[in-house]
Amino acid sequence: MNPFEMVLGIVLIVTIGTVLKARFRHRESGDGDAAEAEMAALRHRVDQLHERVQVLEKLAIDPARRLADEIDSLRG
Repeated sequence: MNPFEMVLGIVLIVTIGTVLKARFRHRESGDGDAAEAEMAALRHRVDQLHERVQVLEKLAIDPARRLADEIDSLRG
């Protein structure tokens, strides 16, 4: 076995061990309900922000509004 294969094998073993350790730690923590509640709250917040962005896009893109603003700027 050459040194490159040995290093690759060590890195592979450490990576698999880290993944398994994280998976077992997640199962033992039992934070499933809290995580789901937080996820639902975040989804609700994202929906609210999405609606606000849509309103702002309508205001920014509205051609009649831009035309009125240009006319007002020419008057004053």
